[in-house]
Amino acid sequence: MLGRKASACGTVPVLSHVWEGPESDNSWVGPRERSSDWLFSLGCTRPTFLYQATRELVLTQASHQATTRTPTSPLAPLGIHVLARTLVHISTETAPADLEVPAPGSEGETQQNRTASSTMSVSGSKMAPSLTQEILSHLGLASKTAAWGTLGTLRTFLSFSVDKDVQRLLRAITGQGVNHRAIVEVLTNRSREQRQLISRAFQERTQQDLLKSLRAALSGKLERIVVALLQPAAQFDAQELRTVLKASNSAVDVAIEILATRTPPQLQECLAVYKHDFQVEAVDDITSESSGILRDLLLALAKGGRDCYSGIIDYNLAEQDVQALQQAEGPSTEKTWVLLFTQRNPEHLIRVFDQYQRSTGQELEEAVQNRFHGDAQAALLGLASVIKNTPLYFADKLHQALQEAEPNYQVLIRILTSRCETDLLSIRAEFKKKFGKSLYSSLQDAVKGDCQSALLALCRAEDM
Repeated sequence: MLGRKASACGTVPVLSHVWEGPESDNSWVGPRERSSDWLFSLGCTRPTFLYQATRELVLTQASHQATTRTPTSPLAPLGIHVLARTLVHISTETAPADLEVPAPGSEGETQQNRTASSTMSVSGSKMAPSLTQEILSHLGLASKTAAWGTLGTLRTFLSFSVDKDVQRLLRAITGQGVNHRAIVEVLTNRSREQRQLISRAFQERTQQDLLKSLRAALSGKLERIVVALLQPAAQFDAQELRTVLKASNSAVDVAIEILATRTPPQLQECLAVYKHDFQVEAVDDITSESSGILRDLLLALAKGGRDCYSGIIDYNLAEQDVQALQQAEGPSTEKTWVLLFTQRNPEHLIRVFDQYQRSTGQELEEAVQNRFHGDAQAALLGLASVIKNTPLYFADKLHQALQEAEPNYQVLIRILTSRCETDLLSIRAEFKKKFGKSLYSSLQDAVKGDCQSALLALCRAEDM
């Protein structure tokens, strides 16, 4: 059902019914209790509302129910299909004006309008405008969450004063003893854009480089966190990618993480910085430092070219891809796997994964384990995990880093600093759901020393 909730910036619509697979007629659930843990599963400390599109969404408005579950659904030919990877957590702070819609029963909406908005008509392959159609068109807002800051734990600091922050950092560095707490409080409560403004202002006012000054004042793991926070994201990613490509022991998972989870603009910027800083193209290093299907896979990811999701699921193409994977058993068929995993859009691939399991009775990951070995297997499994559920992919990596005898701080720092403004709320939710313990508490137990406060600040306390 679609409802309304008043907020400081107006009203936002709320989807309180979700389809919770598997595909069975008794899986429909009704409205959730607004104050339940389900609504706060993203760890927010203020009232929030959630759009959740699961693998097969069922949206009911008034007496009309639009179901997009199978290829025979009346909506399937129209291309209305929403998948599990779309999860948008809408904050009451900055809900966009274009989400304003009349709520059923509200002032200004007559019974006739409600009837019209809940009726879907098809004529000449065109669908009449409806509230259902409008809401479905907005469910792709997950790609805009970085701008909203709604899925990140770190948001733009509203009372930002670059002069005050510069003065505070200067006092923390030059005072009697280095004030670690002040440095952490400033850098972990400002967005990356704000931190860049602070860095430039510090240079202008003191004729000193802020990063160099902080590196001289700090040491150990806290220094590494500060470097990750103050460097431009593309520069940090380029350095991480260069390190793993030149490492004596292959670190396939890091290369997959950077090449497969960054947006196309982020990846292009990273590769441009890579060339500028190291005077060599990343693809040249990939070619010289890897081989076989792993090289083909990394090169394809670096070059981009993945299909964009048009909002239409091509069931015929999905079936053809499933058949191609089933037939790709010989020694010269590896390129089929590379092509599909790197060129098809994630929404299409999720459909392929599901159809593959239904057709063969086998998870696609199991087929990868049987078909490939070594780095190629690790790369394909990692990529499949990213495609199916990116937040869960990161939650697994964080858990693994925390389970080692000595926590893998490089993994913790890279993930927390790169995702804190993007989707760390979703990662926290997946972590708690799978491992039964909050990420914040896990960090408290495993991380020691002066870097603990910085990592906890990026994660933010959870009321989960």
